[in-house]
Amino acid sequence: MSDTTGESLAKLRRVVATLLGPGGCPWDQKQTPESLCDYVIEEAFELVEAVRANDAKGAMEETGDVLFLLCFVGALYERKEAFTLGQAIDSATAKMIRRHPHVFEGATVENQEELLKNWERIKRSEKNDVEGIFDSLPKGLPSLLKAYRLNAKAARHHFTWVDDQAQRAQLAREWAELQEAVASGNQGRVESEFGDYLFSLVEYGRRLGVKSNAALEGANAKFLARFVGMEELARRRGLDTAVFSLTDWDRLWDEVKAGE
Repeated sequence: MSDTTGESLAKLRRVVATLLGPGGCPWDQKQTPESLCDYVIEEAFELVEAVRANDAKGAMEETGDVLFLLCFVGALYERKEAFTLGQAIDSATAKMIRRHPHVFEGATVENQEELLKNWERIKRSEKNDVEGIFDSLPKGLPSLLKAYRLNAKAARHHFTWVDDQAQRAQLAREWAELQEAVASGNQGRVESEFGDYLFSLVEYGRRLGVKSNAALEGANAKFLARFVGMEELARRRGLDTAVFSLTDWDRLWDEVKAGE
């Protein structure tokens, strides 16, 4: 950390202390770590959105917002004498050094797979009690991200298909079971089989080096941009989209897509 960064962090912490101190902000003073959870999540999502949009200025601003909230949460725990922000930083620093022996201790790893296995082994050894493989997964993870992490962790412990061909065969079986469920007319079964297919599709993406959550976000953004483009074309041409047929929409869609 540069001297200027350290000074900036110290200044931010002084701002938080002022907000929480005598004559500070009444709203801030009513907050608790629990009440700030939703704000932390919201600001984290805004940071991710800026990063994915390749918006450096926005990412800088949102990084600052997230950092402010972390300092805020840390200050509240300090007031409760639970821990200090310095202790949290020291804990994270020690953890990262401990989990990267190939960087800080001269250990050698043959490949990425071995590196990740070492990470999992070290992480589990840090717990005093015996921990299940998936116990460290946050319960509130978005479903696609959780599916990716479940498959990735299982694969590190050799609970996965023997090769990509076997996994693709499983994906085909899941698709067939979904179609059987659709034909049955049983909505509960359809939902269950759709979930199984989607879970297998996430694993297929993982094997291709694709993170489904990020890929879907990209697809969402692409669809939205194209649809907004269609609406703009329709407005410029005086067309009423309320009476559009699928053919009308498709014509504009192809035009927007061709112009990308």
